Amino acid sequence: MDMNSVLDVYILPWGIKIALALAIFIVGRALVASVVGVADKFMRGRGMDDILVKFLCSILRWVLLLFVVIAALSQLGIDTTSLVALLGAAGLAIGLSLQSSLSNFASGVMLIIFRPFTKGHFVEVAGTSGSVDAISIFTTTLTTPDNKEVIVPNGAVLGNNIVNYSARPTRRVDMVFGIGYDDDLKKAKEILEAIVAADERVLAEPAPVVALGELADSSVNFLVRPWVNAEDYWGVLWDTTEAVKLKFDESGISIPYPQMDIHMDQANSAD
Repeated sequence: MDMNSVLDVYILPWGIKIALALAIFIVGRALVASVVGVADKFMRGRGMDDILVKFLCSILRWVLLLFVVIAALSQLGIDTTSLVALLGAAGLAIGLSLQSSLSNFASGVMLIIFRPFTKGHFVEVAGTSGSVDAISIFTTTLTTPDNKEVIVPNGAVLGNNIVNYSARPTRRVDMVFGIGYDDDLKKAKEILEAIVAADERVLAEPAPVVALGELADSSVNFLVRPWVNAEDYWGVLWDTTEAVKLKFDESGISIPYPQMDIHMDQANSAD
């Protein structure tokens, strides 16, 4: 075969195919970048979370690039049907082996989209309480009140009850104070009402509640339930508890504690 035949049969046809494949790849990559850029701006314009925007844009980029590569390979005359089937089988195998990780991923996407909590909120999830430090695709990181870092899989977060203590601007402080049955009931109630009224952190609306809640086995229990701003919750709880103890001591009102009365059988002890 002479040089002209080689040129006509191999070099020119394959050269054209390679040039077209390169052109498809270059133009396709530019189009992918444009589409991803438009999607990024659209999602950010809708106020979507930055983590979710980056992740979705990354998936979109790789999916579109895969189509571009397949189109370029097809231009070279390569049968891409078997390649697509192979990629599908590989994806299925990877999905089965990473089932728990994919569950955490899906839960992470749901957390980012629906936002039951966000960074800085104090929450209770999967049996752990703490401030939300970060929400990633697979895990949620909490910082506990004693400054421990706890990393919780997103599947466990979404699969259990979520208690968000920071979701509302105000909270009710629920306290129970018991007095003895022989103590002055009205005086104790007046002291409790005065302590609550004197605390400037207690909100006027909703009105605080001081009520007799229970006649227990060894005490008469008052329910004290003031409303406060969320950031004042612990301060009001601790200060009120201390103030009640001091005021009850000054007024001679007892705070019962568990005790047991033992009765001796004199007849048996004499034997």
